[in-house]
Amino acid sequence: MTPAINTAKKAKVDYKIHEYNHDPGADSYGLEAAEKLGADPDQVFKTLVVSMNTKELGVAILPVSCQLNLKLFARAMGIKKAVMADKKLVEKTTGYILGGVSPIGQKKRLPTVVNGTAKKFKTIFVSAGKRGLDIELAPDDLVKLTNGKFDHICG
Repeated sequence: MTPAINTAKKAKVDYKIHEYNHDPGADSYGLEAAEKLGADPDQVFKTLVVSMNTKELGVAILPVSCQLNLKLFARAMGIKKAVMADKKLVEKTTGYILGGVSPIGQKKRLPTVVNGTAKKFKTIFVSAGKRGLDIELAPDDLVKLTNGKFDHICG
């Protein structure tokens, strides 16, 4: 069990766990997950940690099929500028390794934005806390578990 799974279980949300054999040589963890799960890349979401000009970190959750627009993310967070966070800081703050960062059950709860396209799906997939392990749940449950919000952050 990962902290993400434990958090979902404790909150009593409906979820399914999906495991697959992760290939360490994969170019993209997210696209690999979509392919191995047989899921639409628009329905499989990646978790990116962003450093905000406030010196705080924030979390962007978006489809593996799109790129994070840092200007849109900053606007959604009500700040002027955002950049990708340092990898070591991401791992230290979330408690997860890169490629397995789950938006759920992080060591420190961070401000979170989920791309609005998530709402068009009954369920979406996000990392369950390690490479080769995803959790499928309703977008509204993800927002509830992360104290997040929906906004447009892809560009």
